[in-house]
Amino acid sequence: MNNIEDIRTFYARLMAANADSLDPRLEEVFASVPREAFLGPGPWTVIAGNVRLMTPSADPAHIYQNVLVALDADKGINNGEPFLHAMWIGKLAPKPGETVTHIGAGTGYYTALLSRLVSPGGSVTAFELDKNLADLARENLEAYRNTTVVHGDAVTTSLPPSDIVYVNAGVVAPPAGWLKALRPGGRMIFPWRPAERVPLAMLVTRTEKGFACDPFMRAWFIPCFGASLADLAAKIPTREEATRSRSIWLTSDKAPDRTATAIFGDVWFSSKNLGTKPGI
Repeated sequence: MNNIEDIRTFYARLMAANADSLDPRLEEVFASVPREAFLGPGPWTVIAGNVRLMTPSADPAHIYQNVLVALDADKGINNGEPFLHAMWIGKLAPKPGETVTHIGAGTGYYTALLSRLVSPGGSVTAFELDKNLADLARENLEAYRNTTVVHGDAVTTSLPPSDIVYVNAGVVAPPAGWLKALRPGGRMIFPWRPAERVPLAMLVTRTEKGFACDPFMRAWFIPCFGASLADLAAKIPTREEATRSRSIWLTSDKAPDRTATAIFGDVWFSSKNLGTKPGI
């Protein structure tokens, strides 16, 4: 018989090692939040490349590894790659007392991890556009008292002031409202997909000088409804231009200049490092 506690403990150790985080609580929360509680009854469909495989049984041992688990196979919605999320959460470094907005919460697994990391005193507001997933997330997160699930469109809805905005759907650019929601020192991580050939993960930090950004890895997520298509006037970056982006600006604050790597209406990206002189 499998000892699920031992399996979950080793899984958590793997997640923390991959995240390369200095926060020992990351391993603790991966060990304490049961992934199977957010996946529905097994057996489960796991995804490996373009292949879907059914687990041999409903034994949760099968899903304590770095595998995608389908939530809605027809829509291409899955539970996410644990290694990737561990790394992203480690980069954001959530602290007790912070306020998090989670966009694209699915059934709430990573929402639960975030809620534990900002406890005590912190809270998580989780947006999910799909009603069925939102209902499941609300049910799954009932025991996580510092979370609120919103069935709604985070693109058109005003976000609460946030220390962290965690985005799990691909956008051509973050809506201006997401940037404005960041408190001083706030961090946002999102899948930047300005073009089919340019899937990047972007970390944004609100500094005194503006929004610093770092495209730190390749990442692909399903498109974010309402924020995944560029208009005809947009400046679409090449992959090289996208990777040179070091800051994000609101057009209302500053017009695009010669450092622009990408322009999308209210928001544009620049090669300017906020700690350097213009153009460098």
